[in-house]
Amino acid sequence: MSTLPNASPSTKRTHKIAVTAMLSAVATILMALDFPIPFLIPTFVKMDFSELPALLAAFSLGPVSGAVVCLVKNLVNLTMSSTNGVGELCNFLLGICFVIPAGLIYRYKKTRAGALIGALVGAVVMALCSVPVNYFISYPFYTVFMPLDVIIGMYQELIPSVDGLMACLVIFNAPFTLLKGLLDMALAFLIYKPLSPLLHK
Repeated sequence: MSTLPNASPSTKRTHKIAVTAMLSAVATILMALDFPIPFLIPTFVKMDFSELPALLAAFSLGPVSGAVVCLVKNLVNLTMSSTNGVGELCNFLLGICFVIPAGLIYRYKKTRAGALIGALVGAVVMALCSVPVNYFISYPFYTVFMPLDVIIGMYQELIPSVDGLMACLVIFNAPFTLLKGLLDMALAFLIYKPLSPLLHK
């Protein structure tokens, strides 16, 4: 659905900025409201729904706006970062892996099926990218403060046979990230229609 089809270019631009800013604020709040799911993954890995506003932005305003929401929420959360920005960097990278494919596919197929396919593709891309992002960025930082064998031991409390960081990421983190994307997708489908007047007008 087009945003403000009969409005002037300046009005459309102002609306786009305003809605992107609003969704960025919501995403920032949701990012701070993270929580553990200890029966699925070690407690230092948290669930949050901060990609939901970014997905809404990608659908209603385009993939660039979705990426901007991911960027803004992480820049704001830098002020309270406990990871010297590493966690925020990884969150941003995985966020854009989710919302950019979703927004691009929906841009060229603006139907409910297009949105569903886009969100599913984005969730899968985010899950696949979570393995190298965590392996090469997140966990090298974590091991500065916690030995790798201790980290792996936290995964082994859930599945004793898991061995090695890569196995932990493939068995736990990738499915967890996929679940996160699927939950964001489901919530987006539930609330997109009621929010559509605000997002588009």
